[in-house]
Amino acid sequence: MKAHDGIYLDGAWRPAAGQDVIEVVDPADERVIATVPAGTAEDIDAAVRAARAALPGWAATAPAERAARLAALRDALAARKDEIAETVTAELGSPLPFSQAVHAGLPLAVAGSYAELAAAHPFEEKVGNSTVFHEPIGVVGAITPWNYPLHQIVAKVAPALAAGCTVVLKPAEDTPLTAQLFAEAVHEAGVPAGVFNLVTGLGPVAGQALAEHPGVDLVSFTGSTAVGRSIAATAGAAIKKVALELGGKSANVILPSADLARAVNVGVANVMSNSGQTCSAWTRMLVHRDQYEEAVQLAAASAAKYGDRIGPLVNAKQRQRVRGYIEQGVAEGARVVAGGPESPHERGYFVSPTVLADVTPDMTVAQEEIFGPVLSILRYEDEDDALRIANGTVYGLAGAVWAGDEAEAVAFARRMDTGQVDINGGRFNPLAPFGGYKQSGVGRELGAHGLSEYLQTKSLQF
Repeated sequence: MKAHDGIYLDGAWRPAAGQDVIEVVDPADERVIATVPAGTAEDIDAAVRAARAALPGWAATAPAERAARLAALRDALAARKDEIAETVTAELGSPLPFSQAVHAGLPLAVAGSYAELAAAHPFEEKVGNSTVFHEPIGVVGAITPWNYPLHQIVAKVAPALAAGCTVVLKPAEDTPLTAQLFAEAVHEAGVPAGVFNLVTGLGPVAGQALAEHPGVDLVSFTGSTAVGRSIAATAGAAIKKVALELGGKSANVILPSADLARAVNVGVANVMSNSGQTCSAWTRMLVHRDQYEEAVQLAAASAAKYGDRIGPLVNAKQRQRVRGYIEQGVAEGARVVAGGPESPHERGYFVSPTVLADVTPDMTVAQEEIFGPVLSILRYEDEDDALRIANGTVYGLAGAVWAGDEAEAVAFARRMDTGQVDINGGRFNPLAPFGGYKQSGVGRELGAHGLSEYLQTKSLQF
């Protein structure tokens, strides 16, 4: 697997300050497929300095020109679409068709949307006797996760560049090769030197150095709530803005009037997508007590169809973590109706598609994010009980509601404490704001709301 042996700094690939490397492992067969530099605090400092030096020129660049660079970036990514999909499959383990459609396809739509927004966004407006300017916040430290490696990079870097910010990216250590492909595309798109910089490295070293660096004006982080809390504390001490997209434990609420079979089948598919490694996955299925056993049977049959259709988890630690949750669920009284903790293969970090029935709201598997192909099915007594259960976690990222009447579903969704709700299987919209309530994060990504995160406001009175 092709890999650069340096970091992308100030428009060129340069040697890292240290000699340590990170091994990239194919989670399907546990082979080391490449190594990349383990960047240091010194590398982060050099990248931030490059971004600071490039900031005045890029911030002063006309929005139309920033839009043109983003359009060129989108085209450069499109030219690498097959290589991107193959790389994600190699370092994340995602089945190739899913990598092609989602991991390589979705970022193209997001990058294209920001090329359009950069050209059309009202960076200046009149409010009474004031002129209000929306200006770039400055240097952005972007720290991205491994589960959607390119999408999460584009969802942070594209709006930052559209806003006129400069960026230092620290990608997840499990999936750095996709980030290197992105850096190649940035270079090909003609983005000026220093506007985008890439430092591969470990979270406690490079990630922490980036979050703490006094030259960074905003930290945009996607990952666990625990790490997000630490970043927020660090940023708070410096009065530095953060954008945090964190964990989820989303509820899929099936009201009695819904098409039960469709709601269950789509719900299972949602949880199994990307091997369950999706922060917004509907991992809690809520079903009325009168339909509960039928829903359990439908879910078990649906999960059994996935078998080898889902890929492995990203690494051995994640596999053990997911197995531990399944075992804990059983110990607390859950019933395994599909899958279980046993690995279906001798090699690779696989976990079987698993469905747990008889889950109650107080169980660990109903409260904590598992981040694997594990669905918990809970019963409710009436609509108020369903709402209590749906809102009864520290998270509030996403969710779904199903009902025979759309207005009934909307009325329930409006009472859910969550940032995004799909009604009767509504499609994902890359222009809609994405982000959560409560401990699922701060701020929004995607579309115009995502662009606004990277802007600050100045008013002049006349």
